[in-house]
Amino acid sequence: MLAKGPMMSKTVTAAAVALMLLAEGAAARAETVKVFVGGAMTGPVRLIAADFTARTGNVVDVVSDTTGGLQNRLRAGEKADVLVITAPGLDTLQKESLAVAAGRVDLALGLMGVGVKAGAPSPDLSTAEGFKASLLAARTVSYVDPKAGGTSGAHFEEVMKAMGIAEQMRSKTVYRKQGSEVAAAVAKGEADLGVTFTSELAPNPGVRVAGALPGAFQMPTTYDAALSTTAKPDGAAGAFLKALQTPAAMTAIRNAGMEPLVRSR
Repeated sequence: MLAKGPMMSKTVTAAAVALMLLAEGAAARAETVKVFVGGAMTGPVRLIAADFTARTGNVVDVVSDTTGGLQNRLRAGEKADVLVITAPGLDTLQKESLAVAAGRVDLALGLMGVGVKAGAPSPDLSTAEGFKASLLAARTVSYVDPKAGGTSGAHFEEVMKAMGIAEQMRSKTVYRKQGSEVAAAVAKGEADLGVTFTSELAPNPGVRVAGALPGAFQMPTTYDAALSTTAKPDGAAGAFLKALQTPAAMTAIRNAGMEPLVRSR
């Protein structure tokens, strides 16, 4: 039988204090990892981050923007620990001493595609001419404004120039700052077609991915992960960089419509 009275009360109080101290100690050891992620990789990185936090207790602050936007934020002095952006974007940051080459890894390959509102007919993506005709027939077309630093938008404008329809499409353009906003424009009926990475279109339930851009106009894009020069490689940032390369992470990337790579640089 348990003893009652002052002795038991003191025992219970001591146990409560011990548990509180343990909790405070765990909280003190927990770290916050700030991750800069390009739009196309935002979905899988958020899933990987949630799992990482559940397993380690470390908080992951995911900041999503275009590759160009994230580069500019770093240049302006904003701090981040882990960078998940296009390979050329990381090349530039390494040259500017804002990203670390050691531990850098190729994570995923993304393809650009076309989204339509759920239930709407698909554009002709079977040939370059078919795609051109579909663009000209569309009332409005949304894509990421190149001025926002979007890789997909800059490429699509070059595609339209190559087709010889850039001027004709100008009045039909619905600019957005990120691929997720392009998908939202399509879902809301603000644009007939949305052109960006398929991994940014697919998560929106109001959008159907009609397919990838025709081969001649495609831009396979590799997304890499690396630590920033201000990150602590032996802390939670380094652990999260490793978490991005696990089999579970590869599944998240594949489910987002991208091809997992995991190649060390």
